[in-house]
Amino acid sequence: MKFTFDRDAMISEIAIAQEIISTKSALSILSNVLFNAQNNTLVIKATDIKVNFETKIPVDIQEEGSITIFCDKFMGILASLPAGEIEFNLEQKDTQTIAIIRHTAKKIKFQLKCMSQDKFPEFPEIQEVPFFEVPGKKLKAMIAQTSFAVSEDETRYFMNGVYFEKKENNLVLVATDGRRLAYASKEVLNGAMDFPSAIVHPKVLNIVAKHASDEGNVSVAIVDKMIFFRFANYELSSTLLDGQFPNYQRVIPEHQPNSFQVQKSDLVDALKRTSLMVDKKAGRIFLTAIPGALTVTSQESDLGDAKEEFPCQYNGQEITIAMNYHYVEEPLKVIGSDRITFEFSEAMKAVTLRPEPAEDYFHIIMPMQMA
Repeated sequence: MKFTFDRDAMISEIAIAQEIISTKSALSILSNVLFNAQNNTLVIKATDIKVNFETKIPVDIQEEGSITIFCDKFMGILASLPAGEIEFNLEQKDTQTIAIIRHTAKKIKFQLKCMSQDKFPEFPEIQEVPFFEVPGKKLKAMIAQTSFAVSEDETRYFMNGVYFEKKENNLVLVATDGRRLAYASKEVLNGAMDFPSAIVHPKVLNIVAKHASDEGNVSVAIVDKMIFFRFANYELSSTLLDGQFPNYQRVIPEHQPNSFQVQKSDLVDALKRTSLMVDKKAGRIFLTAIPGALTVTSQESDLGDAKEEFPCQYNGQEITIAMNYHYVEEPLKVIGSDRITFEFSEAMKAVTLRPEPAEDYFHIIMPMQMA
């Protein structure tokens, strides 16, 4: 096996493979990327068993073949080399296969031990999978609005992913950890075939959100307990999470008669300052709304407390709601509007955060006890 490739083109693909690979053990086949060189194309594969990644780049092949190579060390080598053409050549030394990596214009040479591709996991075939198309920009926005809210509690594995659902022509994404819920819905499925609802691992979604283009579509398919994505020269697949996703409709309040509005930048800055005095384990802050003003206060501790007041559009009676500041801060990072509306009925019932004016996504937060 022997081929030459452009260093910068290879780095961009191996960087994505590194995001997939979760083990750094040089002895594990799952720490390796698979190279398959044929017809002046190099197919690159990486997997952590749950998520599979495949891409192709043009290379100049002198001798076809397949091998797996330790991804982390290969990336380190690439990063150390100057830009230009790199030669990759396999040599046999006793019973060990060695990759010789040379810069074609400079006297730089690395030798890296390789592993046979025989034990590299097989990827599912996707030629016959029924794909539907989703605009890349809209799918990325929906992932951003939801993926951060999944549960990290592995005993509640059915909440460790983002729920995908088709409702008429709308694609609906929902995530919850039991104390908050993130919801996004967009009419992007006109003409798409029905597909089963699914709980999708956030790892594959975050890779799609990071690397898919805002231009054009992402092809998506859900079939046989797998989800598949295609965009640009990339193919991703992931096993779906088992279990019954909670009935999220029961969490969404039907009617919240009270609301106040604030400038997002005011709230972001106040949270940043107030959180300096917050007990990081409890994370409790208090939001007190009175007509014309909102006060953000940290809980008193042995170290002290913090308080900040700023303008608020509100006409109701004074109310104080205790909330986990992370649950307020994280949606603010992805809400795109300059103003935020908080909708509520009473202090201990669900609070809804929406952009103002309202769009096709929102965030629901359960208040904390006052003390």
